Amino acid sequence: METVLVLLLLISPLIGFTINLCVGKKIGRSLPGFIATGAVLVSFVISLIYFLQILSTGEAVHVHLFEWMAFGDFAINFDLVLDQLSLLWLLFLTGIGALIHIYSIGYMHDDENIDRFFAYLNLFIFFMILLVIGGNLLVMFIGWEGVGLCSYLLIGFWYKNQKFNDAAKKAFIMNRIGDLGFLIGIFTLAYLFKTVDFEALKQAVSTTTNPEVSTLLGVATFCLFVGAMGKSAQIPLYTWLPDAMAGPTPVSALIHAATMVTGGIFMITRLNFIFDLTPDIQYFIAIIGAITALFAATIGIMQNDIKKVLAYSTVSQLGLMFIAIGCGAYHVAVFHVITHAFFKACLFLGSGSVIHAMGGEQDIRKMGGLKNVMGITYITFLVSTFSISGIPPLAGFVSKDEIMMVAFENSPFLWAIAALASLLTAFYMFRVMFLTFHKDFRGTEEQKHHLHESPKTMTAPLIILAILAFVGGVISLPLGLSWLNNFLTPVLPGIAVQEHMPAGEQLAMMAISTVIAFIGLGFAYYRYIKKSVVPGEDDKLTGFAKVVYNKYYIDEIYSTVFVKPMYVLGNLFRNYIERAISGTINSLGNLAELASVPARKMQNGSLGLYLFCFVIGFCSIIVFLFFV
Repeated sequence: METVLVLLLLISPLIGFTINLCVGKKIGRSLPGFIATGAVLVSFVISLIYFLQILSTGEAVHVHLFEWMAFGDFAINFDLVLDQLSLLWLLFLTGIGALIHIYSIGYMHDDENIDRFFAYLNLFIFFMILLVIGGNLLVMFIGWEGVGLCSYLLIGFWYKNQKFNDAAKKAFIMNRIGDLGFLIGIFTLAYLFKTVDFEALKQAVSTTTNPEVSTLLGVATFCLFVGAMGKSAQIPLYTWLPDAMAGPTPVSALIHAATMVTGGIFMITRLNFIFDLTPDIQYFIAIIGAITALFAATIGIMQNDIKKVLAYSTVSQLGLMFIAIGCGAYHVAVFHVITHAFFKACLFLGSGSVIHAMGGEQDIRKMGGLKNVMGITYITFLVSTFSISGIPPLAGFVSKDEIMMVAFENSPFLWAIAALASLLTAFYMFRVMFLTFHKDFRGTEEQKHHLHESPKTMTAPLIILAILAFVGGVISLPLGLSWLNNFLTPVLPGIAVQEHMPAGEQLAMMAISTVIAFIGLGFAYYRYIKKSVVPGEDDKLTGFAKVVYNKYYIDEIYSTVFVKPMYVLGNLFRNYIERAISGTINSLGNLAELASVPARKMQNGSLGLYLFCFVIGFCSIIVFLFFV
């Protein structure tokens, strides 16, 4: 019965995908959304059942399906595991996933390919569940590659727009770079420990006598982190995520905010017992996270596309999570993953509601005054903006403050970078809030006439997510009042031995974090409400502002250093090498054709000639066998 339930948890979205892909066009516009949502809700209910079970028993559920492959003493099973870590991920994956499916019923209602959209969403949920509950690295890798495929399909969903296709290809290719690192890391661990099973790896790490472990383990963890860089959009493999906003807004909320981009965090947390043995790689992870958090936050200040601002915000917040990971505070990173899923999904869906009302317009310079006609969207967006900015007592404040404390304990330098990134986050998020919802409307009369609040299928998920963004922090309160830490201790035993900052210092850090958030808020209020500054399309930017506005020209640098040389190399092979090879092969073919001309004369239909050749051949074989 247990195996059946776990399989149903896994394949329910796959069933929804199959139905919508096969018969979605024949069942109308509404049914594909309800079928897809129902499939995800089934997975959510089963996840909830196992979550309640593990709360009472504390025992993880292991399901062995079959032996996948075996080479001598190296065997890989297709196993699934539901433990504290995977169940937490499953709850917000399927719970928020269901809300986004409901939202999509209203948002995508008029799209001619709504059945294909929901099929892809269901397929993504299936692969993400597989990534989370895989019992070993190769099963996880199937899910890892699957969500990359679905991201490609959904970013390029509106494939008639070539720019969207380019964005999809960019995401796919950049993730392949990271995935190569992930594969090398998997192979290195398999070579060192003769297993890729998580439980077996945990035992092997503590008992191995292989002398190569001390040198190759750092290589393995570095390569695994390269995989996490690609999936979780860290420098230098981050540029695909802002361009991924080409997909429909529900895709941005589900894949590029709440779930897939946290895959790197999940993978490293799952392998915490290995990363703990390579402190140099951990510190490198923290440095990359800090640089990414600040770098992306500075870019977010200058963006005018509402979804691009949220995209760079996501990159920055992921950087904060990697700071916690690099400091060995995996539970803190998990906590921020959860709260980030709440407020960032709400922000993306809120931006989708605004875009829906504006008839597709995404430029915040052409908005303004929307709070007067979009009350629910405004309030939910405001709550989530408070949360991501770190305003107490919202969920984002609690989780971000834990990261700040961990960073300060490990390195004041890391804390300073994280603090500056947090200040900039508060500024650019309230910049979006004020330019979008406050002051007078700056769009066209046609857009103004079209303004309206979104339907209930869109606003109901916004309300639920805003509530979670407000109260979600209660699962891990400071001063030793963390339910989450106690829950995760079986899979993250390091939590129990970590020293906590004294209560007085914790309160001081909270106060400093609050002041930082209000400085960002205050500066945004002064600039965009008091001074009524609205960036103009014709504003001439100079100096550093121009560099930041153009995203530090990173895409242009990548194009010059990597893309254009590859085109040159490709043209060289196509125009010269390939032609030389083709010419050689064609010459051999022509030679064979010429040689066949006299040989064809032997095929003249004469049975006597054929019989004569048969006898000669038979006699030759007899002579060879018995007389030579």
